[in-house]
Amino acid sequence: MVSVAHPFMDVESCRSYIDELYSPDEQKCLDAIVSLKNSVIGSNRQKGSVIAQGVVTRLTQLLQNISIPTEIRIEAAVTLGSLAKGTESHVKQLIDFGIAPLLLSCILSNDDTKLTDVCLRCACSIFSHPQAPYGLIFREQQTVSHLLKLAMQSVSNQICVTTILSASCKTLEHQMLLCDQGAIYTLAALLCSPHYSVLMPTLNCIANLAYQNSNVSAIIATASFGGVSVPDLLVGLMSRDRPSEMQLASAKCLTYIHRAGAISAEDSKILYKTLPCLVVLCKKDHTCEERVVAAETIAYLTEVNTDLQRLASISNQLIPTLANMLHSQTEANNNNNVHLDPCVIADMKQAAFRAFASLGANDEDIRKRIIETERLMEEVVCGLEDPNDKVRLAAVRCLHSLSRSVQQLRTTFLDHSVWKPLMGVLQGASDDLLSVASSTLCNLLLEFSPAKEPILESGGVDLLCSLTHRPDPALRLNGVWALMNMAFQADQKVKSQILHKLGTEQIFRLLSDSEVNVLMKTLGLLRNLLSTKPHIDQIMALHGIQIMQAVTLILDSNHSADVKEQALCILGNIGDGDTAKEFIMSREDILNKIQEYMTHSNVKLQIAAIFCISNLVWKEENGAAERQAKLKEMGVYRLLQQLIMTSDSLLFDKVKTVMTQFSDA
Repeated sequence: MVSVAHPFMDVESCRSYIDELYSPDEQKCLDAIVSLKNSVIGSNRQKGSVIAQGVVTRLTQLLQNISIPTEIRIEAAVTLGSLAKGTESHVKQLIDFGIAPLLLSCILSNDDTKLTDVCLRCACSIFSHPQAPYGLIFREQQTVSHLLKLAMQSVSNQICVTTILSASCKTLEHQMLLCDQGAIYTLAALLCSPHYSVLMPTLNCIANLAYQNSNVSAIIATASFGGVSVPDLLVGLMSRDRPSEMQLASAKCLTYIHRAGAISAEDSKILYKTLPCLVVLCKKDHTCEERVVAAETIAYLTEVNTDLQRLASISNQLIPTLANMLHSQTEANNNNNVHLDPCVIADMKQAAFRAFASLGANDEDIRKRIIETERLMEEVVCGLEDPNDKVRLAAVRCLHSLSRSVQQLRTTFLDHSVWKPLMGVLQGASDDLLSVASSTLCNLLLEFSPAKEPILESGGVDLLCSLTHRPDPALRLNGVWALMNMAFQADQKVKSQILHKLGTEQIFRLLSDSEVNVLMKTLGLLRNLLSTKPHIDQIMALHGIQIMQAVTLILDSNHSADVKEQALCILGNIGDGDTAKEFIMSREDILNKIQEYMTHSNVKLQIAAIFCISNLVWKEENGAAERQAKLKEMGVYRLLQQLIMTSDSLLFDKVKTVMTQFSDA
């Protein structure tokens, strides 16, 4: 019969020293702690058993008992520190026992250097856990101040303090508090440390301080130690003789400082140090983890700057290097090919897609080179169907960036039928994914895109109309925007489908949207629906009353000139219809409103109002004489005579054209 070891066998066999943890005899208690400490070193199974036996509670009691010998408290802290070096689950259990505030209390209030050191090491392990109670570090200003003082006492303290502060710095408030307490100047000094184990958490802490914080980044950029600025110290840590992970961490710091606006894109530290360093770190001779972080950092560095995008795209074969990250399934290891973990493969794909999205954001030539890279589009299409959410989102972002290319929409995108997987992504996607995917769909629905027709046939109208009802303004905007593109130069059937599915009530809601961009695109949609005479007449016959109400609502509002210009242009389109004209001519309030805008201080509104008059009085159309007579009677022609004196050349041309239409002028 095979015997099975009980999970707590090791603890049970040492029950005597566990019992003696509770002994009033201080020597027995000390010996028991030492035995316990020795039993858990190097064994995660033993750590788990000890935690499950409830021993942590006794250790915390001993640690906080100031009436017992310090040696016992030190050994209790060392044992807790050993337990904290177990698995994430072990550390989470210690956090649940409330060990974090106890450790901080001991660090802040005790005078014994050794006890402080061991508590600090234990706290370092605790606060490295993703669910650590970070707020404790920032609850009292004295905590940060005390930790920074401790950092100057020993190398061990420097490692622990920078690790704790780096892991805990999560918000703008945290960044500001650390900055106010002088953390930047302590970190500047630590950048000169000869110890790798000090430099790495110091670099991580600087990166977390600088991230998306212009005020803190500006201070970092001007801080110095020993007469050398922090940015120059960071450049020194990027030199080729430094470990690659240190180069990467330094490049990340400078990237964050740049993106926060404290160092310009033209600075040589960015152009000739940071960017080339990151490009090299994407290459195959570096670890997968380093390549992932390097590619993601390149994506962030180049995201908004066209010059950096251009430079990166021609730097050291970056585009083929990133493409290789999409194809990697194995990694060379001691001359053997090792199959990569699926999570690592997913991380590499996500990072490469993100970098491609940034590189191709603005430049047509770069987009062309990316798209023409071997198997790239196949990888993008596969990425759209990847089971990993992050890969799928990054692939859609990449596709969105590439879809800005007019030429590629007509060719490559058609060849690969990218609309099919994209429509699949849109079904039941998260808001983040839906936002980027629907933005991409807007581009695929431009009038010159061959994908427009198949998207329509695949239920595109229903999908886009549903987006206009979403609470997220970005999704409403994309829904209306895509419908606007879909309606441009569309046939009557498509326009009727859009109007029927969207409904006039929803159009009214969108025209009252709190987001002005949604309102503008809704007006743009109405303009595109109301184009070409037969379509205008048919749509106005069905929905004219509601559309006129909507336009009146905008013109009577306190909206900006750009919004009112769009509303006047819609009136102009209505005036281009044969029968639709009557919706304007029969409404004296609308005619008065047009007259009012003819003399507006904003020239754009004047031109839009003249456009309305022009379509109403065009002499070759039926009933023109009667309409001209009515408008003359209202004083429109007299206003035109006044406007012909304008110094604005465009307005002059429009007025002159309209005046020639009046038959007996």
